[in-house]
Amino acid sequence: MTLSIEPSGQSCGALLRGVDLSRPLTEAQHRAIRQAWLTHQVIAFPDQSLSIGDLERYAPSIGPFGQDPFIAPLADHPQVIEVRREADETTPLFAEGWHSDWSFLPSPPAGTLLYGHIIPPVGGDTLFANQYLAWDELPAALRTPIEGRQGVHSARRGYSRAGLYGDKDAGRSMAIRPDDSARATQLHPIGRRHPETGRTALFVSPGYTIGIEGMPEAESTPLLKAIFQHQAQPAFVYRHRWSAGMLTLWDNRCVVHAATGGYQGHRRLLHRITIAERTALS
Repeated sequence: MTLSIEPSGQSCGALLRGVDLSRPLTEAQHRAIRQAWLTHQVIAFPDQSLSIGDLERYAPSIGPFGQDPFIAPLADHPQVIEVRREADETTPLFAEGWHSDWSFLPSPPAGTLLYGHIIPPVGGDTLFANQYLAWDELPAALRTPIEGRQGVHSARRGYSRAGLYGDKDAGRSMAIRPDDSARATQLHPIGRRHPETGRTALFVSPGYTIGIEGMPEAESTPLLKAIFQHQAQPAFVYRHRWSAGMLTLWDNRCVVHAATGGYQGHRRLLHRITIAERTALS
């Protein structure tokens, strides 16, 4: 069966059909999938039937395994975490704010693989915002003050002991492990060049960007607030709808994303692998 690519018609995103990811793929198929990923930023493979072992075998075709700080992996599967929410759970929704996964790391991940094992009949869409477009259409009033500057990234708002998922976050089914090491900071260019496409993407988010290097807080806070509003405007957003057996791969270097709810009373379970940047040897 030939690989088919169905663009979403929105700012990014495409469905890929015609491959069974539980079986070995040809080099031509791997190249075509990677090109689709780089072109569409978010790609999804519906109607797959994948075990955790299948996910672990497929992920290295995209890149090396990445880090997942502050979340415990599955026993016997150190590269896989569960994104889990029970039907009766009342904790704040995980990953509801806009972010690029783990952008507070010195080398943020290239991509994220997420497989829908149990998908509710309603709700649970994931929103993605195209940050190439966000950068290209940044108004001069926002672009000029950040030209050549670096953003200050930190996990403190979510994963420190005082954060959203910290010591007061009781009753959550996900294996989150908060720690005050989350208070550390890391600098990244606000306009960040994608290492594979060469395009510049806006690389900030309300989830992890807490300031701008060398800029007073009184100046950076309102500026970042305006940039956050700009980066997630409807024209840049793709709404991704899940189905059971769907594997989704997104590019953290050029999209931000946010979870949505609307499935109260239903269990939801996904398995996730983080993908690091390729090196010359990987």
